[in-house]
Amino acid sequence: MSGSVTILGSSAITPLGFTPEENYRAVLEGRSELRLHKGEFGVREPFAASLFNREDVRREAMKEGIQGFGFFDTIVLLAASNAVREAGIDPSSEKVQFVLSTIKGDGTPLCSSASVLGEYFRCKHPVTVVSNACISGLSALVSARRMLLCRKDIDYIVVVGAEVQSRFIVTGFQSLKALSEEPCKPFDADRTGLNLGEASAAVVLGRDGAGWQIVQGVVRNDANHISGPSRTGEGSYNALRALLPAPKDLAFISVHGTATAYNDEMESIALERAGLSDVPVSALKGIFGHTMGAAGILESIVSMKAAESGVILPTAGFSTQGTSRPVNLSSSARRFDASGSVSFIKLLSGFGGVNGAVLFCRA
Repeated sequence: MSGSVTILGSSAITPLGFTPEENYRAVLEGRSELRLHKGEFGVREPFAASLFNREDVRREAMKEGIQGFGFFDTIVLLAASNAVREAGIDPSSEKVQFVLSTIKGDGTPLCSSASVLGEYFRCKHPVTVVSNACISGLSALVSARRMLLCRKDIDYIVVVGAEVQSRFIVTGFQSLKALSEEPCKPFDADRTGLNLGEASAAVVLGRDGAGWQIVQGVVRNDANHISGPSRTGEGSYNALRALLPAPKDLAFISVHGTATAYNDEMESIALERAGLSDVPVSALKGIFGHTMGAAGILESIVSMKAAESGVILPTAGFSTQGTSRPVNLSSSARRFDASGSVSFIKLLSGFGGVNGAVLFCRA
């Protein structure tokens, strides 16, 4: 489906800050809250993760009058409120639709959090929930773009993605031997696994307006394995191919970059097959950890901030190339000319063979 939608407002809430600007600066400065946790959530084995200070978040939420909710619902409402305020829309209008992206929420049925979100903003339409493994955030953006282009009764869509960690999630990844006890190292020869993270992020999409646009978005499944990516990068390659030919001003690709042996290898193969090995690449999980249902939205927002400044973000933890195919990434920030039209691709993959790619452009 052809057609672009515009990003009218955004917000990003992580252990590093409560605004997109704060989180962007943290990436540039190499600051992270990834640290070793022992006994957290009652988990026996230590694990590295970036987790919220709950009291800091509750104090921030109180400034918005958000009180009396569970922690997960609090970060959802806080991110959505910030984005709605920046966009200047009435969230209770019948012209507004909400979409919630998460994998596990707070462990209760996801419809419960959707109801909280809908009731808080007095939504006229049921909140749509997107839960599609680790690409949930990108899937939500793809779905929202299609809704705006197809439904004439909707003028704005608020897409909010959030995730908090739990014993269930941590022990699940530990059972797969996928977690690292040290800050992760995407694409590095010495990578030992991923880190988990907590975050909430939101964007408001509309049909008109200046600024960043979602030009195209696709989801592809490689039908390979319930928890393992295709060794040939089939899903990510097909997602990238659906966006090609990419604009000549493609600044960079923000990849999934989990720092697991098979995912990073798969992405390097997919980039090579798509003819994009020379395009600069950045991975953000060495700063935020894997924020799951928030990742697609959070990493896209931070990438937009970087592209506006003409910066290709550094990949924290990377030192020595550790994949069989070359990937054009760096441990330090790089510059490019952002005076004209700028575009980048956000790429994600996840359990169940799902892969997603979204093309962002700014005139």
